[in-house]
Amino acid sequence: MDLGIEEIEKTLMKKEEQFDKVHVKNREIVRSCSNAIKAIHAKDMDEAKKHLKVAENELNAIEKIAGEFPEQLNHILQEYAEAKIVLSAVESKKIPSFKELGVNEISYLNGLLDATGELKREMYESLRKKDKKLAEQYFKMMEEIYDALLPLRFSNSVLPEFRRKQDIARIQIEQARGELL
Repeated sequence: MDLGIEEIEKTLMKKEEQFDKVHVKNREIVRSCSNAIKAIHAKDMDEAKKHLKVAENELNAIEKIAGEFPEQLNHILQEYAEAKIVLSAVESKKIPSFKELGVNEISYLNGLLDATGELKREMYESLRKKDKKLAEQYFKMMEEIYDALLPLRFSNSVLPEFRRKQDIARIQIEQARGELL
């Protein structure tokens, strides 16, 4: 009796091989994005851009095989979006759109919410340096992100992790507001 199990096994083995490649690249990209954010906080924009370039190159290499694993790709793109958003906010005091970043909507929205925590850190650092005006700019960006995303109400199956991240951003904004006063 030929049920085609051997053929299925070969297909699944290829898929597993692709997943392993995606998983390795995932860690490399997340690490590069994390290092970029550290460099941004250290005000070393050249170093941040180098790390983001590494992440971009890895993303380009992985996109061809990651189609089978969209949840993996969303997480990677979310980390990339967060780093690019923070870089833009610190360098030009502007939050880029998802089209400017070239990422999908879900990754962008979650990256935006994650970026509020990094903007809070920049706000605190500005306060520490007695630059209240700059601290207020970072706080304003945090509020604008939160306010823009507040009307979005979708289930976790449509917009994974979004509501939880929204709640975290709200708490961060409330804490930051208390520090500014």
